Parts: sequence; C-alpha cells; structure tokens
Amino acid sequence: MARGELIFISGGVRSGKSAYAESVARASGKGRKVYLASGQAYDEEMKERIERHRKDRQQDGWLTIEQAYSMESVLEKLTPDDLVLWDCVTTWLANELYEGWETGGTCANTVGCMEQKWSKLQETILEMMNTVHSLTIVSNEVLDDFVRDELYQSWLGRIHIWLVQQADRAFEMENGLSFRRK
Repeated sequence: MARGELIFISGGVRSGKSAYAESVARASGKGRKVYLASGQAYDEEMKERIERHRKDRQQDGWLTIEQAYSMESVLEKLTPDDLVLWDCVTTWLANELYEGWETGGTCANTVGCMEQKWSKLQETILEMMNTVHSLTIVSNEVLDDFVRDELYQSWLGRIHIWLVQQADRAFEMENGLSFRRK
C-alpha cells in the first residue's frame, strides 16, 4: 500500500490554521473527511463549544471522532480513501503531559512516561500514513500557546521537528496567511 500524504500546519492562536487545514485536507483527495478532535469538555462552556464545532463540521460533511487520548484507537475506524485532519497536537500534548494534575501524579512528573507516549504517537502517525489517503496535522506554535511551561514547550518543539521531517508539506500560518516551509 502506498504511503498517504502527511501535511503539517502550525501557527499562533487565532492564526487561521484550523480553517486553512480544513481547506488543505478537503483539497487533498475525494475520500471521506474525518476530523480527529482532541478537545475535552471540562465544563459546560467547553461542552457547548465542542458540540457546536461538531455540528458545524457535520454540516460541512466531516465525520468527527472525539479522541483526547490513545490516538491509536482511531486506527480501526479509518479507511484507505480517508482525508484525516487532526486538530490538534497541542491539546493532545497537554492532555497527556498533565493528566492527573489534580492529584499531582502527572506524566510530566514520571520519568520516562512522556517518552513512552511520544513513541506510541509516532508509531500511530506512521501507521495512519500507511492507512489513509492524507493526514493533516495542526499544532500551535511552540512559544505561542496557552501553556507557559518549559517542559511542555520542549516536548512541543521536539514533536514539531519530527513532524516537519516526516511531512510531505509543512506550512506556517500567520494572520490568516500560509507560508510553505517544506
């Protein structure tokens, strides 16, 4: 089976990266449009936002798979013609790194924990690329994010470097404009 195209898009908060990623994913083929959403509803406001976004995407022909953790569990739901959009790496990273913050037992505080999660995510991304027609991944810029934590920023930078190395095309968004980096 031929490897699917990997497209990586990063940009600042409110840069237009998610809307641009939808248009890029849509234009990458004629298959089923699958949106992998990493958000979690921690309160009523977030629950309402997630539901509103899901309905908006559904009206635009997207199948949404809510997946905050264990990205590998979506593999069985994907088909070779799928145009997959994962929005976004930064939410996944915050979920994984800081899960359990209420009790102080986070992955960030456990030696080797994030390395295992990152290794599993790399395997999953490579498997997705061998399963689907295209995989578009969105992420916030390393220093332009809601989490101002050195460990978080270090991991995000590491993930970005790997994604750009693997990507067939990589874009940076700024003020609604896309700049191709690869």
